[in-house]
Amino acid sequence: MGGETIEVTGEVWKWRPAEPEAAGWHFLTVDGAAAAEIRYAAIGRTGGFGSIKVTATIGGTTWRTSLFPHKESGGFLLPLKADVRKKEAVDAGSMVTALLDV
Repeated sequence: MGGETIEVTGEVWKWRPAEPEAAGWHFLTVDGAAAAEIRYAAIGRTGGFGSIKVTATIGGTTWRTSLFPHKESGGFLLPLKADVRKKEAVDAGSMVTALLDV
């Protein structure tokens, strides 16, 4: 995207819907100083609901996605698609480092 690249490390977690048969989503929480850097880098470029478009890289996998505001942490959520998790052998509880090009 040609902007600032921010590195974040954290534990992948899975949001589980109330319906047991429904699939859950996997996320990496981006908070603290990294979230502040992202907010600054994205001034004037936020989308609906405060989302921020990024190019994310974990290991050898790069994809375009959006960060979404996370009220509980005051930061953002990086959604991890099944394809990315499969390529990088990532699941809930995995520690990962992501590079976010804002």
